[in-house]
Amino acid sequence: MRDIDIRAVLHNRLETRYADDPLVRVVDEMGVLRGRSRIDVAVINGRLEGFEIKSERDSLARLQGQAAAYGKVFNRLTIICAECHLDAARDGLPEWWGIEVARLRNDETSIVRDRGPRANLHTEPGALAQLLWRHEVLEVLEGLGLDRGLRSKPRRVLWAALAAALPPRLLASTVRDRLRARPADWLAGG
Repeated sequence: MRDIDIRAVLHNRLETRYADDPLVRVVDEMGVLRGRSRIDVAVINGRLEGFEIKSERDSLARLQGQAAAYGKVFNRLTIICAECHLDAARDGLPEWWGIEVARLRNDETSIVRDRGPRANLHTEPGALAQLLWRHEVLEVLEGLGLDRGLRSKPRRVLWAALAAALPPRLLASTVRDRLRARPADWLAGG
């Protein structure tokens, strides 16, 4: 069983769940923390939800670093792992992470819930702001009347200004709205 097999089952489930919701965006390989980490599948709607896939062929060597990075941005996270990784996922991930197990039976991949995800109470405004492109941050700051003196500043200054300007819930909502409004090919360079 490979990543692609698990991903196909996950996508089918998400397409069924959100088929009638035009405000939902499902994105593969979304970068966080300026691209240092990439979540396998992200769902952008009224919250940011991430799914990390670990097939039998994958190592869990990077999982702790990935979990820390994803936890700064995503409201809910779930690992979908092969059975061989189940104990390590249970032991190594925070209790609020969901865990699902991918199984192969009769040449068919299925996903079974081990534990459901809970709300992540530790997202970081600065990390959320980093999900936006420079022009998006400037547009938001301009809309708030706060862009003066910032247009030529580096991205890190713009992200910090945006994170400081908005209350966390409004920032999260603004980021989600901007991500959903991007063109379909935004991961390929927009």
